[in-house]
Amino acid sequence: MTSSVDSPKPGLTISVQGEDLDQQGRGIARWNGWVITVPELIPGEDASVQLLQRQRRLWHGKKIKSIKPSPDARRPPCILAQTCGGCTLQHISVNAQNQWKQEHLKATLLRIGGVTTLAGPLISPEDESLGYRNRALIPIQRGEGGLRLGYYRRGSHRIVNLNHCPVLDPRLDALIEPIKNDLALTDWPMDSDLRGEPGLRHLGLRIGVRTGQILISLVAATDHLPGLDRLTAEWMQRWPQLKGVTLNVQPKRSNTVIGEQTLCIQGDDVIEENFCGLSLQLGTTTFFQVNTTRAEQVVTMIRDWIHASAPSANVIDAYCGIGTIALPLAASGLNVVGLEINRDSVIQAQENAQRNGLEKVCFLDGDVAEHLEQLLPNHQALVVDPPRKGLAPAVLQMILAIPPAFLIYLSCDPATLARDLQQLAGPDGPYRIEQIKPVDFFPQTSHLECLVMMIRVSSAVPPRTA
Repeated sequence: MTSSVDSPKPGLTISVQGEDLDQQGRGIARWNGWVITVPELIPGEDASVQLLQRQRRLWHGKKIKSIKPSPDARRPPCILAQTCGGCTLQHISVNAQNQWKQEHLKATLLRIGGVTTLAGPLISPEDESLGYRNRALIPIQRGEGGLRLGYYRRGSHRIVNLNHCPVLDPRLDALIEPIKNDLALTDWPMDSDLRGEPGLRHLGLRIGVRTGQILISLVAATDHLPGLDRLTAEWMQRWPQLKGVTLNVQPKRSNTVIGEQTLCIQGDDVIEENFCGLSLQLGTTTFFQVNTTRAEQVVTMIRDWIHASAPSANVIDAYCGIGTIALPLAASGLNVVGLEINRDSVIQAQENAQRNGLEKVCFLDGDVAEHLEQLLPNHQALVVDPPRKGLAPAVLQMILAIPPAFLIYLSCDPATLARDLQQLAGPDGPYRIEQIKPVDFFPQTSHLECLVMMIRVSSAVPPRTA
């Protein structure tokens, strides 16, 4: 127990009560005017905490023991939850996770963007909070203690060895241990960080949730892995649902996981997925939402809202990727143009459009802002699905300069969404928010996606001063 005269220093043990969670899912507490972040600390929980490290007016600590548990605490469904960095909220009940995400979104939108429109209920059925991931890229390392395969320990680059991962689709989860055992019997060098001899770096698994087709991808720093053909042929015989094995070559010492070259070792280099009634082909490097059910729900909401608001609208899908949104919209009868800077994604989108016989959609690669300048005057609806950093400044300014009648924003970060909404739907912005729908693509983590539907109320955008 400490007194008010205690000054914070590393190693000091204090008693705190959890007040909130930060964006990484760590508990937040206050003590003697200091903010303390503590993994595993739950709002409402009284705990004994040891201070570890100071960062300006913030201290990082670790929980020593729970003095008074929170009613929202639960036993994590994964035995590695306390160490693995893949999930951060497994120790909290699903209902409490959902409540925190809802409150966090509301507070962030108000604090950063001045948004007072209330969000709808979080879309996150409790019975779908596990087994939802259709893809995994798992680091591998071989050392004195044998082969380690798993995600990184929180706050470190040390692999937490695992045989199972409950957030993975069970059909993928069942492959981890046997594949790991087979890899351990090879003499290949293995190091995800490429600190030694070039060898295996990551294990990639992908499944078509609706088709059951599986693709195994080995990511290595070299294409010289003796015995690879024999081992992968055994896998093809062992698992009938396995449609192919690929080898992705990533020889660079960098944080980039996937390299530019992918070799097909066995079977096919793509699998089929049925998505919103369409047949899509997915490969090793294809970006596709890891939660198929949530992605279908979001696309359905976008499609239904456009048809209800502007059934004859010409639609732009910016940051379209392989056409996850654009293709179903075109299949529903809308004229759609997809914009994407990644040429490979555009090629995949075009192939999937042809595969499904869709003629009312086209895809353009290149700078999104430049394409918008040409397209916005003749299109009534715009869908944007930007990366975590939000809309690029040039894209945002182009929307403000030529605002389409209907704007749909799918965000994967509440903070950058709030920042962009401040200009799009603030007092001087051209839009009114019609609906805000938070969608939980990543249960057991602190990540949250949000769909915002907006209608233009003014086409006259006042000049902004720097």
